[in-house]
Amino acid sequence: MELHIPVIGLGVAVFVLIFLVLRTRVHALLAMLIAAAIAGISGGLTAANTIDVMTKGFGSTLGSIGIVIGLGVMMGRVLEVSGAAEQIAYSFIRWLGKKREEWALAITGYIVSIPIFVDSAFVILYPLAKALAKKGKRNLLTLGVALAGGLVVTHHAVPPTPGPLGVAGIFGVDIGAMMLAGMMLAVPCVIGIVFYAKWLAIKYPEFQPIDEAEETQDLQEIHQRYMEEKANKSLPSLFLSLLPIIVPIVLIFIKAINGLLLRTETFSGQENTVYFQAFDFLGAPVIALSISVLLAVYTLMPKVSKHDVINRLEEGLQTAGIILLVTGAGGALGAVLHESGTGTILAQHIANLPLTPVMIPFIIATLVRLIQGSGTVAMITAASISAPIISQIPGINMLVAAQAATMGSLFFGYFNDSLFWVVNRMMGIKDAKQQMIVWSIPTTIAWATGLCGVIILDLVL
Repeated sequence: MELHIPVIGLGVAVFVLIFLVLRTRVHALLAMLIAAAIAGISGGLTAANTIDVMTKGFGSTLGSIGIVIGLGVMMGRVLEVSGAAEQIAYSFIRWLGKKREEWALAITGYIVSIPIFVDSAFVILYPLAKALAKKGKRNLLTLGVALAGGLVVTHHAVPPTPGPLGVAGIFGVDIGAMMLAGMMLAVPCVIGIVFYAKWLAIKYPEFQPIDEAEETQDLQEIHQRYMEEKANKSLPSLFLSLLPIIVPIVLIFIKAINGLLLRTETFSGQENTVYFQAFDFLGAPVIALSISVLLAVYTLMPKVSKHDVINRLEEGLQTAGIILLVTGAGGALGAVLHESGTGTILAQHIANLPLTPVMIPFIIATLVRLIQGSGTVAMITAASISAPIISQIPGINMLVAAQAATMGSLFFGYFNDSLFWVVNRMMGIKDAKQQMIVWSIPTTIAWATGLCGVIILDLVL
């Protein structure tokens, strides 16, 4: 029976974590630390040892990805306030032409949400979807959901968004590989949401936001005023808008490819050459994103005062603070499970189950997402609990497991998810059933598509 005490203790810890987040005023950060303490003591660690392991786990997790999260949100804030996100949207709409606005908005969301927080990105870009719906006589639900779908998937799957970055750190996965896998898995998810968004136009052909149905203003007048505001706003060029996003991705990818080349016979032993050393340095996520922030500041805000630039960068850091702490707390919980041996015990049982172990983080993330709403907390919690367990099982690809945690956290965006309210309120939807049809179902389509992608990736890798 003693062998099962750590497992029972972990069950109690997870229950306490979920109860505190869902039913009390205790923040997720404190809840995860309390759960880590319960798991450590029930796993056989002394009280002092539990605190020591929690502290080291917290520090090591943030040590690997904390700076990167900070730099990522700083870069995203500059893209947000400079108008770069809007310029990307306008450019894609011009290229794709009329009657394909939903694809243009989805592609925009797919790119923009890599560095910019999804809620903020939707607030910035939604007026464009609204104006397009009026000008092109397109269904607003189709355009709004396509935009939100593109935003939400890469927000969940692609670093340097804090959630997937934290998951990569907990699983010990290379950030370049995490970015590449996330971008690949996100594509079919976004396509699925866009097709569903087009179906919404059939289901609600006469949709008008409730708050606008009462307005007497001519739609043409509203659109004209919006376009005049846009014309008076000085937007950066498309090249400069995309530069801070593309440069770090390219540098990190080159480093990842160089790592593969060095394993081949042709390039074996050449790791000390100038080329490989240079890109080993430039492709490190901390350096790549530092370059990105500098590019964003000096190309997108060239005439802004030093004081205003620093204020914008610090605004970005304020939004990252709680995510950094929750990610660190997740690392503390994971370290306790690893040190106490609970992970090893569970790994022995899971290895005998009739399902691939990479499904464990997917299942945990799905459950936590449904219970407490936050996709970031769901994926970090899933990674913290599952990483120490499945790392003990031979032959498991940790990259696939990490992506399983991110995809599981897409499940059924509902009343306890902030983006659910942002999307529905901005589109003027007040009926609860319609709110779920408009947003809960698309996120579930992305979740199911992501599951298929994870299974295929697991078979391939």
